[in-house]
Amino acid sequence: MATSGPLAGAALSVSAGQAQQGGAHRTGNHAMERRRGLLIILSSPSGAGKSTLAGRLRDWDPDIVFSISATTRKPRPGETDGVDYRFLTQADFDARVAAGEMLEHAQVFGNSYGTPRAPVEAAIETGQDVLFDIDWQGAQQIRNSALGLNTLSIFLLPPSIAELHRRLETRGQDSPETIARRMRQSWDEISHWDGYDFVLVNADLAETEARLRTIITATRLRRSQQPGLTAHVLALQAEFEEIHP
Repeated sequence: MATSGPLAGAALSVSAGQAQQGGAHRTGNHAMERRRGLLIILSSPSGAGKSTLAGRLRDWDPDIVFSISATTRKPRPGETDGVDYRFLTQADFDARVAAGEMLEHAQVFGNSYGTPRAPVEAAIETGQDVLFDIDWQGAQQIRNSALGLNTLSIFLLPPSIAELHRRLETRGQDSPETIARRMRQSWDEISHWDGYDFVLVNADLAETEARLRTIITATRLRRSQQPGLTAHVLALQAEFEEIHP
């Protein structure tokens, strides 16, 4: 499930023109049918850099939009409902889960987190790629959902446990007790690394960002992501037969 507030402000909101530009492709002189968007899952233990890298990916390509999570935890200073998170009561959250309105959900540190289904489905139908900053539980639920066939999952590993601990300390956001709890949770997260399509060791932020861009670009070019290819090949065949009867 998603636990990242810093990904605020870019939530499933791209203009129709941008969506068409990002979702449609051209090969030669033949317009390609608009592709369906990807669900891009980015997971890592706390302190491994996923929030920073998710923000960089959004800056790199406006056709990548963030999923805004729903949560039952209290808003932190500076957080805005509907921008950072959708803040819900536990009763409201549970009702939405029961109604099937959550694509994924889980309990983390005593609070409920989840991804509302409707805005994600609307985004991918326009050809936008939806980026999820979520843990292994949420990733597993999304892969097992009806939308799972369009999923690209990436796990980020820290270069070392000592470096992970150092990053949590230098953030200056948590008490020693909270850091210790996050470290215990981090190992549980790391233990699920082998359930992902790609795994990167984030020793250098710029290098990891470049690799993420490469992975996303290559995945967008998979045959399954280019629904207009068959029509294009048939057009090539007709052109060939006209020139070479």
